[in-house]
Amino acid sequence: MRGYFTRERFGRPQFLAGLLLLAFLAQVLWLVHAELRAANGPDGLEAVRIREGWKQWHGGGIAGAPLADVATNIGFSGNDAPAMQPEMVPGRDKDGFDTEHSSLLYLASAAPLLILPQRGLESAAAGYWEWLPRLPFLACGVFLGASLWYVARRLCGNTGGYVALTFYCFSPAMIQASSVWHTEPEIVAAWGAFGTIFTAIAVAHTLYAPREVVLWNWRRIVLLGTSLAIAVGSQFSMIVVVPLALAFLLYVAPVRRRAALAIWMAACAVLFVLLFAIYFFNPHAFAESMRHATFWGATWRGFTVLGVYRQVAAQIGRACPALLLALPVAIATYAAWPRTRYFGNTAPLLLAVLFVILGMAHPHEAGTGFLLEAIPFLFIFVSGVLADLMETQYRPLVTASVFGMLLAYAVWSVLQLAKVKG
Repeated sequence: MRGYFTRERFGRPQFLAGLLLLAFLAQVLWLVHAELRAANGPDGLEAVRIREGWKQWHGGGIAGAPLADVATNIGFSGNDAPAMQPEMVPGRDKDGFDTEHSSLLYLASAAPLLILPQRGLESAAAGYWEWLPRLPFLACGVFLGASLWYVARRLCGNTGGYVALTFYCFSPAMIQASSVWHTEPEIVAAWGAFGTIFTAIAVAHTLYAPREVVLWNWRRIVLLGTSLAIAVGSQFSMIVVVPLALAFLLYVAPVRRRAALAIWMAACAVLFVLLFAIYFFNPHAFAESMRHATFWGATWRGFTVLGVYRQVAAQIGRACPALLLALPVAIATYAAWPRTRYFGNTAPLLLAVLFVILGMAHPHEAGTGFLLEAIPFLFIFVSGVLADLMETQYRPLVTASVFGMLLAYAVWSVLQLAKVKG
């Protein structure tokens, strides 16, 4: 234990990153508080998630496979809003199956409520338990931020890590997604996809070690398979990260391609087992859900409409207003300065572009998930290029400009959040 708690692992950089993550968590908690204070219980989609998850946890069937025709009443005290009928749920097909998600999001929403007896949900303390279904998604937001910091610091150094994490911690889109404020919990898919890509890259780098590769990597194989299960389980169309993981394994470790393929296949086996476990190992429900699932719902019509490009640009700008200034600078620098065109900058840029394209190709909810996933990769790309600029002879000027931009961005984000009424 003495060797684990070292200054390298828990020093000043980690302390400052922790402060930024605490600021992020405070903003998310404020947004949840504002919404719950103004609302009379969960909204329609959240109520459906909780009821379906509650149903599965208590042996009443598998959540979303299919959705119940009559939602089970678990006592949403004080909720005067009309209940959302299952046929109004986005992604529900004619047979009642959720074609876009597995049972994961339903189970996650209802799991924290298991600490309370059923009658506790019907009591006057509903204002307290209404926080509980948000906790898993708050945790995913914090975990994604921590993962982003870890990756950005590895690729870009401490400076790049601070810039990327500041972008993330004051991002309106990430704060909204983590609080599930008038949106679906796409933050889970974003965390799973982000973890899949960079776990695959990390595993590939270990293949250069002269050891028995597959057995030695069993922990990373489980981590890669778990990341895949989180991504695909929360959004079926995130199946695209499965071949992406293989592509990075083969690219980063070209001299050990057989070992890379074996690791990828083992991770896919972990994915299958965990996905099966989400359905409580019910073979019929699992098979039927997979049969109804929409793993590829892309349509290329959106690329012919100019308004789609404007909408995507607007969403990226709303996700992080600082990118309106920083992203053009980073792209111009990347194009003009060969020093910035290395793997640590190029890979995040290509992934961000890919997810934006997939977001445009997938209408409705799935597209929103892809666009949200593109944002962390943009943060890493921009922070990497800015970190490179801060190592030039113009370091004082660039550092002052970046610091001023981040400070203004953080202040603007907090002031806008303070105006939220729920």
